[in-house]
Amino acid sequence: MNLVTIWLIVFVVCIVIEIITMGLTTIWFAGGALLAAVGAALGVPFGLQIALLVVVSLVLLYFTRPIAVKYFNKDRIKTNVESLVGKQAIVISEIDNLQGIGQVTVGGREWSARTTVEGIKLPVGSVVVIRAISGVKLMVEEKSM
Repeated sequence: MNLVTIWLIVFVVCIVIEIITMGLTTIWFAGGALLAAVGAALGVPFGLQIALLVVVSLVLLYFTRPIAVKYFNKDRIKTNVESLVGKQAIVISEIDNLQGIGQVTVGGREWSARTTVEGIKLPVGSVVVIRAISGVKLMVEEKSM
């Protein structure tokens, strides 16, 4: 079996894996394998074929992945807890990171909460914005007026 055939097999395997997983994981290597196959057909040394595979794959990954992820995930609907990020909540139990206490209510549900900045206490009744989720705690910061 010659190198062109091997590179084309690698190309097809990468495409098949990509079709099955739809995870944008192997498509970049398929491009690299295709260019390595072209290099093999032109008689380029094996070391340079490997370099073509690696360089082309990395260049494709670096330049096209952010664009592809943006367009593939644009219709993705946030579900469950990740939909809380950016929403407002009300402090129902003082938040104090040092003591490890604090609760907020958002959407009619109570959540443990901590501030994103150490050393800040948020009193009951404060309006906060959820910035992240850490385990089962909401990471919040005081809403700026």
